[in-house]
Amino acid sequence: MSSTLGLTHHRITVLLIDDQAIIGQALQQMLLSENDIDFYYCQDPTLAIQHAHQIHPTVILQDLVMPEIEGLSLVRYLRANPATQNVPLIVLSSKEEADIKARAFTLGANDYMVKLPDKLEVIARIRYHSTAYINFLERNEAIQELEKANRLIRSTFGRYLSDDIVDTILESPGGMKLGGEKRVVTVMMTDLRGFTALTEQLPAESVVAMINNYLEIMTDIILHHQGTIDEFIGDAILAIFGAPIERNNDAQRAVACALEMQLAMQEVNQRNREAGYPEVEMGIGINTGELVVGNVGSSKRTKYGVVGRNVNLASRIESYTVGGQVLVSNSTREACGDILHIGEQVKVVPKGMQTPITVSEAIGITGEFNIHLPQHKTPHWHEQSPPLPIMFYVLEGKYSNEEGHEGHIVQLAERVAIIRSSHHCVHLSNMKFTLFDLEQQVLSTEIYAKVTEVLAAHDNIYEFKITFTSVPPEIKDLLARWLSETGPNDTIAHA
Repeated sequence: MSSTLGLTHHRITVLLIDDQAIIGQALQQMLLSENDIDFYYCQDPTLAIQHAHQIHPTVILQDLVMPEIEGLSLVRYLRANPATQNVPLIVLSSKEEADIKARAFTLGANDYMVKLPDKLEVIARIRYHSTAYINFLERNEAIQELEKANRLIRSTFGRYLSDDIVDTILESPGGMKLGGEKRVVTVMMTDLRGFTALTEQLPAESVVAMINNYLEIMTDIILHHQGTIDEFIGDAILAIFGAPIERNNDAQRAVACALEMQLAMQEVNQRNREAGYPEVEMGIGINTGELVVGNVGSSKRTKYGVVGRNVNLASRIESYTVGGQVLVSNSTREACGDILHIGEQVKVVPKGMQTPITVSEAIGITGEFNIHLPQHKTPHWHEQSPPLPIMFYVLEGKYSNEEGHEGHIVQLAERVAIIRSSHHCVHLSNMKFTLFDLEQQVLSTEIYAKVTEVLAAHDNIYEFKITFTSVPPEIKDLLARWLSETGPNDTIAHA
């Protein structure tokens, strides 16, 4: 026998067990012209099982009358041995005896011949029983290969898909064919705030360790909520709910998943602190709409994914978030129904759209999920006297297309600040700024924030509240020290 692509090619292999050499010679002569049949003869029945282990017969012919061992006992031994228990067994006897024949069949023999029969009958019975056994072997080997392939698929896709989705792919004959269909799907996009800036300050191995720590925890949560991870994009995750399996609560599961992921950031940062890494925050955007879903790619590389403007909209919505926030589109809010609890709502005009849309902050979901984010703390404002000088740059994506603008931090609280400047900033715009000390010495050029509220304007001087999205650890410590040194001014109504 030979092996090709994991499956064995079996030849018809005959093992004759008979103490009479003349029988062995006669049978060998009968099979001499059969090129596809290999013949082996064992004269000592006590060595029969050992011989069978070596040659892997597809049929065994065995005499019933031998001096070393009683023939029916050998039938028992052959059937008890794992290597021969399924091999077809033809019993040879010198005469027809109904009682002996019945006992042989009871013990597991497959056939009975009076020796020596006609050549054509011997060859026909050998081929009949061998073919059936070879089919049995090949079927088992095919099943084992399929199980091996399925284990590989599970070990690969199981990192991205829940078990029931993998089951669907395995059970569907066309599960991996290229092609797609239009379907309403809920898309979730996540991103770590300011992580790109962190990567420039940390060793490569620390960056990878932080991402792996984050992705490990988030992947478990997504799979628990039966989501499909479409892609890891650096520190970002694109997940979908509703494909390849569509359920009646796809949007609800997506929001519940997002809220649980935000709560799990405590564990992410606990691991980061233990490893000596900086803490990180995550923003999540969710949108529900019609998309093309299916297998895209080529015959050499296929990827299950989603295509369409509603994927881009989920990404745009995520870009409006600050750390710890989940923003959802109107379509997702409506799909979730009354069990979704929302906080702030804001109108935005995402890039590529002509009209504004409303995005809502998801703060909890009840029903079968019962997951809630902690309530926002009212900031304790500290007035900065004198104000802290800054130079800020408004970002488009991750880059600035503007000159720097001067301004001052006039009030400071944990994670937020009030900026005063002669430059007007749009709500939800992102900025990067340089912080100076009172002697105009640069303290940091890598502070990132988002405008979360536009406040008063007097004589072309504007004020707006920012939420920090990325602050270097040394500056975070410095700001905390400033807050502890200045008393809170709770009378200032900028919360």
